[in-house]
Amino acid sequence: MSLISPAARDALELFLSHQRAINGAAENTVSAYSRDVAEFLAFMASHSGQTQGLSALARISTRDMRSWMAQTRATGVGARSLARKLSAVKSFYKWLAAREGFEPTAVLSVRAPKFTKKLPRPLAEDAARNVLEIAPLQSQRPWVGLRDTAVLTLLWGCGLRISEALGLSGADAPLPQVLRITGKGGKERIVPVIDPARTAVNDYLAACPHACTPEGPLFRAVRGGALAPRAIQKVMAQARMQLGLPASATPHAMRHSFATHLLNAGGDLRSIQELLGHASLSTTQAYTAVDTVRLMEVYAKAHPKA
Repeated sequence: MSLISPAARDALELFLSHQRAINGAAENTVSAYSRDVAEFLAFMASHSGQTQGLSALARISTRDMRSWMAQTRATGVGARSLARKLSAVKSFYKWLAAREGFEPTAVLSVRAPKFTKKLPRPLAEDAARNVLEIAPLQSQRPWVGLRDTAVLTLLWGCGLRISEALGLSGADAPLPQVLRITGKGGKERIVPVIDPARTAVNDYLAACPHACTPEGPLFRAVRGGALAPRAIQKVMAQARMQLGLPASATPHAMRHSFATHLLNAGGDLRSIQELLGHASLSTTQAYTAVDTVRLMEVYAKAHPKA
């Protein structure tokens, strides 16, 4: 950030603080904004050949924006990642323009590169069940197997993100009928807890050698600390190899499976959106595309005229 002027650096820090405090952005989102906007500011300073203050930033042209996008793509950044970076820059400019009183059209009018959105990759119901059956066999310590099964059951049975499951504390035990989950951006939602999930967590707690305290993590690592996502990712990787599942069979795929299986069973999109904690219905609608793809595959295989 050496090329970025003190005024621009201060503006970026104020913007990030605004995202945290006013917009409730998650820390991962704030970190991405910080990285993407800082890279943009550094490029513009290098592009102009001089350290740029706020007045210079207000004069950035559409041509400057195209130069930045071309340079970013030349470094190997894909269309999807560039679109994300552009979104961060636009958010910064909207905020900066309102604060400094200049017209940000040159930045805001730039179109993001087109890219094909990746559809969620859920597991079939029998594959998800097989994962839960094989998970306890991945460790020589029975209580660890029960722990891993409990976490994966929460992902598939309740639609939790892995960070949300591992963020539960001893105060949440025994699991109630419903959980109040704080997800991305500090957004709270109420999640029903199915009986198998409560049973799986209870079985784990009964076998866990580490004391369950209200202030401590619910899910413990072997030595007693908080369980890291990498441990569950490793369990899924081992299950993937043993069951012959694709590389897309990750812990997050269990959450995808939760949504897809609810949709297949007749769940409505609005309810599924609430259960997943999606801010936008369009995010949840991706699961309808998954269902359409699946139906077309069945049609192609089964229809006598296909």
